[in-house]
Amino acid sequence: MTPARPSGRQYPLDLGHRQAWGLDDFLVAASNQDAVEWLDRWPDWPGHALALHGPAGSGKTHLAHVWEARVGASGATVQLMEATELKAVNVAMLAANGAAVVVEHGDKNVDEKALLHLFNLLKETGGHLLLTSREAPSRWPMTLPDLGSRLSAIPIAELRPPDDDLLEAVLVKLFHDRQLTVDRPVVAYLLSRMERSFDAARHLADTIDREALAEGRRITVPFVRQILESGPS
Repeated sequence: MTPARPSGRQYPLDLGHRQAWGLDDFLVAASNQDAVEWLDRWPDWPGHALALHGPAGSGKTHLAHVWEARVGASGATVQLMEATELKAVNVAMLAANGAAVVVEHGDKNVDEKALLHLFNLLKETGGHLLLTSREAPSRWPMTLPDLGSRLSAIPIAELRPPDDDLLEAVLVKLFHDRQLTVDRPVVAYLLSRMERSFDAARHLADTIDREALAEGRRITVPFVRQILESGPS
């Protein structure tokens, strides 16, 4: 006797989608070109430090990983860390032998003494420092004048929210990476209603992929409308 086919919604295994951090996976546009050009100049920066700032989902973390890979390929030791992970006891090790350090979200709960020490030591050892944050360093709530003056003197590159052309290209790439066939009217519908960030685009692509597989449906405008109207998932 042939087993009955399960009816109703079929939930796929959540195997996840690996985030791609390579340069080829980063789409360059007017909103981020200045930051890309600054990273391309490394190691010929005017100083040893650079700051990238912009709103959430504008591509700061992706570019930090691109720079990490580029510096690492040159043979230098690279450490990428959250600002909350930076501790005074680790600074000497981080700055040893001309290393490079990425400190993400530097405007949130950073140990100012540790960051000042790291800034100075990297300069002394010929290393480099890349900072990322939502606000420009000159607007960080610093209490140490020496740190504030150093951060105000380093070059900065601003990343702006992606425009429609860039978001469209990102959505198309995200769907392509997931081997999803999505027509232009669907992309246009999403663009007119989604939050303007790379994070939102990734979340939408993940949700649409999961729901389409679970329901066994084609990706159409009515289908994505249903997903958007159902709210966050």
